Amino acid sequence: MASQDLIKKLEATIENIADFPIPGIQFKDISPIFLDPQLYKEVIADLVQFSKGKVNAVCGIESRGYLFGIAIAMALDVPFILIRKKGKLPPPIISEKYDLEYGSAEIETREGQIKPGQRILVHDDLLATGGTTEAAANLIQKQGGEVVQFSFLIGLKGLNGDEKLKKFGAEIYHTLTY
Repeated sequence: MASQDLIKKLEATIENIADFPIPGIQFKDISPIFLDPQLYKEVIADLVQFSKGKVNAVCGIESRGYLFGIAIAMALDVPFILIRKKGKLPPPIISEKYDLEYGSAEIETREGQIKPGQRILVHDDLLATGGTTEAAANLIQKQGGEVVQFSFLIGLKGLNGDEKLKKFGAEIYHTLTY
């Protein structure tokens, strides 16, 4: 659980950008975190504490999931596995399609990088409706990996992302919730 001090620092640092990328959306700009190396270290320490001793690989979702996911994997001394948008990885790949509010999308990972029985943390910067994260978990399971944890810097209440992920039986963690 994030300390109240860390939560206050993040709330003062993360910027809300109204009507971006479309009208009605409150974009949470996390980029100011990277201007403060000490704050970034505190965030990584918080996320690592959640997963220490529980996972043996971290999957990060493109692209902002990489910003913390790689550092988490390094601190845990476990592999980091890329989950990318369609068409960004060379073959052989495994893919998973999923629905968006309007249309659909597809994510991929390289075949063979996820090992059967691997205990995996799926990390992304923000959990909203959970569609992309659900697809990532399905992609991991297709290859025999076990999703044991999900972590996010930010969780958005009221969009039911946590509910969508509960079916995987994995722990879910948000450093900060809006």
